[in-house]
Amino acid sequence: MLNPEKQLEIIKRGAVEVISEKELLQKLEKSSKENRSLRIKAGFDPTAPDIHVGHTVLLEKMRQFQELGHEILFLIGDFTGMIGDPTGRSEVRKPLTKEEVLKNAATYKEQIFKILDSKKTKIIFNSEWLAKMDVMEIVKLGSMQTVARMLEREDFKKRFENQQDISILEFYYPLFQAYDSVHLKSDVELGGTDQKFNILMGRTLQRKYGIEEQVVVLMPLLEGLDGVNKMSKSLGNYIGITEPPKEIFGKLMSITDTLMLRYYELLSRISLEELKELKEGIENGTVHPKAAKENLALEIVERYWGKDAALSAKEEFGHIFGKDKGLPDDIQVFELKWEEDEMWVPKIMKLSGLTSSTGEAMRVIKQGGLKIDDQKCDNPDAKLKKGDYLFKAGKRKFLRVIGK
Repeated sequence: MLNPEKQLEIIKRGAVEVISEKELLQKLEKSSKENRSLRIKAGFDPTAPDIHVGHTVLLEKMRQFQELGHEILFLIGDFTGMIGDPTGRSEVRKPLTKEEVLKNAATYKEQIFKILDSKKTKIIFNSEWLAKMDVMEIVKLGSMQTVARMLEREDFKKRFENQQDISILEFYYPLFQAYDSVHLKSDVELGGTDQKFNILMGRTLQRKYGIEEQVVVLMPLLEGLDGVNKMSKSLGNYIGITEPPKEIFGKLMSITDTLMLRYYELLSRISLEELKELKEGIENGTVHPKAAKENLALEIVERYWGKDAALSAKEEFGHIFGKDKGLPDDIQVFELKWEEDEMWVPKIMKLSGLTSSTGEAMRVIKQGGLKIDDQKCDNPDAKLKKGDYLFKAGKRKFLRVIGK
């Protein structure tokens, strides 16, 4: 086990805030002296079944703790997931059913072991203790915090000021999450910056129950491919860890140089010393940003798909976007029944699955993102006669349409 000071340096990498750094160092020193692992808790409400690399920021920090010799408590909030986290909500959240929660939880378990060591990770469900609480225990839990304190939380405050409903159940969400820390006697809790209120509530309840307070390590919400907004499936700026290798590789190659360094800090497993050298190399011109980006893309793809898949993705990317631009080897073919003499291009794009709607197709065309047989198509009213065509939408979507 590394000395406490070096452990602290690794833990602080990429973190937005540690509450408090002094307490964490004390816990690490005590852990080292007593040869005892710290209990590291991170909670996940299984409201979405698919993980993107934005979610893995927290998982990578858990992996760091794990490699430092500490105990990882991967908490699946099956009980709290049925309530719904009110964080960032402007209205009452619709609860999930038990079946939905368990289905999503199973998918989580399949994906997290691409990052964490399954033999050293303890997966637990908070229904194991929360579902067993009797009425008086729940009443006691409610007495642990005031309404005034709850209304200090920004989303609750805004809804209260706008005279929007806040259910009592929503007030209980941070209390239940905090009680998880009491039950587990966690030494450290990890979470995104949006979870600060909930995680600090864990410290408050531990203190009130006479347990040593956990340290809070807050990680940033990773920006998506646009470099501005939080990575999100709904915004389409995400990289899914189950996406095909060439998609992951291509998306990572499309990010800005500035965003690349942020991804290196939060997602890469190169050492702090190597990261420092990389930043200095890019700044003084000894390291080309494209080469650094390729190395990052190789590392991430290999993590989820293996080395062979990563090298293959790099080769295909170079084939399509390198000096000798070519076509991917596995272009999808779609046989389309021509319904009239000439078909509207956006309709072809929708029917073939190249876009989800004609509206999206028109946006792609207006933004200059469509080529048909290597010729740019910028007219959203364009039509094609029956025939065979090679469509390219954006930088990476290819489709061969065969007219029938």
